[in-house]
Amino acid sequence: MSSFRKALKSRQRNHHERSQPGFRKTIGLLEKKKDYKLRADDYHKKQNTLAALRKKALEKNPDEFYFNMISSKLEDGVHVMKKTEEEVTEEQKKVMKSQDMKYVEMKRVAEAKKIERLKGELHLLDTEGKQKNKHTFFVDSKKEGIDVNKHSPAKLVMQDQFLGFTFVRSVETFDLASHLNTAPELVDRVYNRPTLETLETKSIKGAVGPHNIKKLARQRKHQYKILSQRIDREKKMFVISQKIQSRKDLQDKNKKVKVKKETLYSAAIYKFESKRKR
Repeated sequence: MSSFRKALKSRQRNHHERSQPGFRKTIGLLEKKKDYKLRADDYHKKQNTLAALRKKALEKNPDEFYFNMISSKLEDGVHVMKKTEEEVTEEQKKVMKSQDMKYVEMKRVAEAKKIERLKGELHLLDTEGKQKNKHTFFVDSKKEGIDVNKHSPAKLVMQDQFLGFTFVRSVETFDLASHLNTAPELVDRVYNRPTLETLETKSIKGAVGPHNIKKLARQRKHQYKILSQRIDREKKMFVISQKIQSRKDLQDKNKKVKVKKETLYSAAIYKFESKRKR
């Protein structure tokens, strides 16, 4: 029988809710039962809340007390905790400032030690923006040089440090590799430039392949970046410690005059009246 009823329901017509009559469209929407249900539930919920609050107020103990009653205040209908002023003496403030300064100074010294260690590892030999070094070659005779008076001055100048003669050789004909006694591939290096005898007698230690050399170059560049960041951090910490010290000195009651205003990169400078210590 149940299957027969389900079969009958499947063929039943879907009954739609009656639309709003045309003559009352000017009045507004016609409230359906589902709309009434939502409105009634909301009304009863509010009435129950008011009844519960009324009951709570009637049953309240007049001697009831919470510390939150005196430690908070009402602002725009919201309870906000009152800000209590800390009772700290001037001596305690100085101690607190000194502790802050000691902590910053400790971190700054740690950064300075790390910077020194990084500088010792990297040596700053091939950094960008470094001033180019000059390498002057001194010749022993006129055979290695050409007289200055016979050639244009736009050449490579060489000076004999003993005889006082000044010679010039053409840049194109001057062989740096032979004068430095090294391989032509190592002439551009400012460090780790072994001689030909060293290359022939000793084996090369370290990275040789181009892939390993590029990898080491990337690592060295990363180390230089870390070094620059640590140097900036150490400078900022030094400025912070100076500012804390100036604020600590301002707590003294001695007469003072501001000489220089405080900036982002330096603390304010004050000139204090000299006071004789007892």
